[in-house]
Amino acid sequence: MDAEGQESFREFVAGRSSALLKTAVLLSGGDRHAAEDLLQNALIKAAGRWHRIDEPEAYVRQVLYRQQVSRWRLKWRRREVSVAELPEESGPGDGAAAAELRLLMRGALARLTARQRTVLVLRYFEDLPEADVARILGCSVGTVRSTTHRSLARLRALAPELAALGPADAEREPSRDYSPVEVRP
Repeated sequence: MDAEGQESFREFVAGRSSALLKTAVLLSGGDRHAAEDLLQNALIKAAGRWHRIDEPEAYVRQVLYRQQVSRWRLKWRRREVSVAELPEESGPGDGAAAAELRLLMRGALARLTARQRTVLVLRYFEDLPEADVARILGCSVGTVRSTTHRSLARLRALAPELAALGPADAEREPSRDYSPVEVRP
C-alpha cells in the first residue's frame, strides 16, 4: 500500500471504527473482546485490498457479517457469564433504567444463536431489507423470514419484560446501542 492509501485507510479507521465496533458488538452477542477481534480481522482484510475497494464501509461490514457466519458454523461453545447475586432493581429517574434495558437486551441477544442474532442485527440494527440480508448471508429470503420470526419469538421468551415496554418507553431511552430489536407483545 502506498503512502496515500495508508493515509486514506487511517482516516477511514479513525472515522468509522466506532460505528463498525457497535455492529460487531451486536453480532458477537455483546462480547466486546470478540467484537474487537471480529472488527480487527475485517480491517486487516480491508487493508490488504484497500486500493481495490470502491466503498470501504460496505466492504468492511460485508466482511464482518461473513466472518460472523463462519464463526457460528464452527460451533464453538458459548461462554456463560454468571453472577453471585442479582442486582437490585433501580427506581425511576435514577438514570439506571436505560442501562438496565441495554443489559437486558444484550443478555437476551447473547442467548440467541449466532445465526439468529446476525439476522436480527442485519434486519433491525442495520435496517436492511430481507433480500439484502439473504444475499449477505447466502441464503433464501424465506430463510431470512423464518429465522427472523423464530428469533423474535425466542427473544420474547427470553426477555418477556421487554414486551411490557410500549413505544413511548422505547422512545424515551437515550441510547439504542444494544437494543436494535423492537419487541411487540
